[in-house]
Amino acid sequence: MIEPHRPRAKYVIGPDGSPLTIADLPAPGTKRWVIRRKAQVVAAVRGGLLSLEEACNRYTLTVEEFLAWQYAIDRNGLAGLRTTRIQQYRHAASRWLQEYLGSRDQNDR
Repeated sequence: MIEPHRPRAKYVIGPDGSPLTIADLPAPGTKRWVIRRKAQVVAAVRGGLLSLEEACNRYTLTVEEFLAWQYAIDRNGLAGLRTTRIQQYRHAASRWLQEYLGSRDQNDR
């Protein structure tokens, strides 16, 4: 399915409330994902600074990995992105992703 072209945002509001531009994002190929960097990528996609596809390509992420970050923020705030908390949230995130992807498939029909 072809997505309609929409203009790219010049900046979005980052997780700390400050403006976030492409130049402020983590470097492509980032390997060490701290909370702040994950939150910046989620904010960039949500605000239209990057598309989901661009973010996944730029950072070598799977869609499921990105959606798990997004879910963690929605469900538990920035603390949900802590790696020490991942096991606590993993089961709930997995269930949510299955439901989310299932509803997306139904909407595409």
